[in-house]
Formats: sequence, C-alpha cells, structure tokens
Amino acid sequence: MTELPGIVGVEKKFFTFEGLTLENGSFFGPVTLAYETLGTLNPDKSNAILVCHALTGDSHVAGYYGEYEKKPGWWDIMVGPGKAIDTNRYYVICSNILGGCMGSTGPSSVDPATGEPYGLTFPVVTIMDMVSAQHRLVRELGIDRLHSVIGGSLGGMQVLSWCYQYPFMVRSAVVLASTMRHSALAIAFNEVARQAIVSDPKWSKGHYYGKSTPSTGLSVARMIGHITYLSDESMRQKFGRKLQGKDDFSFDFETDFQVESYLRHQGAKFVDRFDANSLLYITKAADYFDLTRYNDYEDVLVKLREASVKFLVVSYTSDWLYPTYQSRDIVKVLKRNSLDVSFCEIEADCGHDAFLLPSDRLAGMICSFLAGVHTVSGKGRP
Repeated sequence: MTELPGIVGVEKKFFTFEGLTLENGSFFGPVTLAYETLGTLNPDKSNAILVCHALTGDSHVAGYYGEYEKKPGWWDIMVGPGKAIDTNRYYVICSNILGGCMGSTGPSSVDPATGEPYGLTFPVVTIMDMVSAQHRLVRELGIDRLHSVIGGSLGGMQVLSWCYQYPFMVRSAVVLASTMRHSALAIAFNEVARQAIVSDPKWSKGHYYGKSTPSTGLSVARMIGHITYLSDESMRQKFGRKLQGKDDFSFDFETDFQVESYLRHQGAKFVDRFDANSLLYITKAADYFDLTRYNDYEDVLVKLREASVKFLVVSYTSDWLYPTYQSRDIVKVLKRNSLDVSFCEIEADCGHDAFLLPSDRLAGMICSFLAGVHTVSGKGRP
C-alpha cells in the first residue's frame, strides 16, 4: 500500500453540552460539535490554534483518518508537521460549525424531543452562535487563551466574531478572503442558491429526510456557489470555450462546453456529501453577519487593543465574492483603533478559493506571523 504523505490516524471526536442561548434570545440544546485536534497541547496550554472552516467545510482540517482515505483534510497543505501551521509546535483544533451536517448538531440531526430530524424546526443560527458553541469546546479542552484563530471566507467571519465576543481569549487572528459584513452581491447569490433548493418539489418544506432528497435543487445551488469561488481568468485558462468530448455543438440542451460539465460534476458530487437544509441555514447565517450593527462594537475594539491582539488580513486580487476593498475596510477599522494589523493583497488569478490552494507566499506569511505572536504579550484574561 502506498504510504500517505501526512498524518495518518486523525480521529473525529465529539463534544456534547446542554445547549446555549442563541443570538435570537432562545435557548437551544443539547448541542454536539464534531471536532478534531492535531499536535500536542503544551503544559501551560498556550500553543492552541483554532482553525475555522468555510461554508461547506468540516472538522477534518488535515491528515488522514486512515490508510483507506484517498484525500487528506481540506487544509492539509497548510496544517501539519513542518507546515505553516506546524503541528510539531502548535495544538490545532477544528470543529464542524453549529448548523452543519458533518457531525455537529444541525437540521439533519435528530430532535430528542420528537425522535425525528429537526428539519425547519431547527432554529436560525448566526455566526455568533457558531462561535459561542466553539467557545464551549475550547473551554472544555482547558484552554483559556488561543495563540491564534485562523479562517478564510465564512471561517474569517468566525475569526472576527471570536475577536468581538471573546477579545481576551485571542492572542492573534488571521482573516483570509473575508469580510466584516455580507454585501448585497453576496446576499443575492446566496438567495438564488436557497431558492434553487426550496423550489425543488422534493424539498418538501424541509421534511425530506427518509425520502428522496432535493438533489436537483442542491446541485444547482452548489453550481451557483462554485461560480463565485472562481474567477473569469481562472475559468478562461481552465476551460475557455472548449467543447466536452465533441467536435461541434449538439444543438440540444445537453452538455456542450467543458465548463458546463465541470459545474454539473461539482453539483453532483456535493449532493453526496452535504445536507440541503444545512446549506439554507449556513448561507442565512452568512447573510446576517454584520459586526458593525452591534452597539458595543467600538468598546470591543478598545478591549482588543487592551488585550494586544495581533491581526493578519489577507485578500486576493481576483476574489470577486469578497473583494480586496472589504479586507481593506477591516484593516481601516483596526488601524483607526491603534491595533497591530498586517495586511497583504496577494496577486492570484484563481478567485476566492485561492486561500485553499497551495501558496508559498501565504504559507510563509502565516508561519512568520504565528512565530511573532508571543504568549507573554498583552493583558489578556479568559
């Protein structure tokens, strides 16, 4: 058997607690979070890094469950022994978000009160709620302060929420290809994706569990989303107007172009691993995200300065889902409040997904940034 190039034997774990009060004021529980850890927590528990996944990610951030697994975790290029987030040095935690469908409590989970999947009786949760659940996990692991919280896209929103909700538990924050609040464009794409799902007759108002799933709607929703993760240049280079397995147009509505075939493949693949209701809930949470709407927003910035939290913000030139101006808005707010922030716009033609692709420049920046975060800095308190 071929030896796998990475950590083998990563274990998915589960943490269950009684529940939490949601941002909407209601109490929801019990809650289970699926999570994974890599590396060793040092004696003073000062080397913990929380990695937050993007929209359709999960807790499997790096390594392999076993020799049978063909692909490693979603950020194996960045997390592992000797890599940018070095598991020989850091204790890395990654959990599946509340509302997800990869082991954490979400709409496909069984409601203990009824014995049936929650479906649309699952409460609408926010990024803040997801972070509140993560906070319970981090404290359960005995960690008072995180060396860093790192995430891209929706993961970056979680990073910013950690800084807002628990400023004295964060030594540093890495925000990749993200935003302080969803734009009208991002909300519009999410709404079209949601309508693709709810318009599928098999969606059955969210009560499709045990029946036929709304695979057509979910597939189209994924196709819509996937377009926003790419860029015009990356699609031009990869596909152009190349035909798929033919020399001329078919003059029907079957697949003619390679880009059509690619999107259909991505949609079909997604149906096999993701829950349609979870996509509805998570995209709505992203749309609700807007740190500037909270009355104590400025007070939190003062606390972040008091805690000496360091920031690294990274954007990509071809990202049209969360363009560079949105990252610059984050940087302006932080600098206006005298916070320690580094910013870099990386030249890349692969669009929003660039942070998930191999990049020596990003790896070098993250490695150097983390090494420069000192555990003795700041006046932090849990």
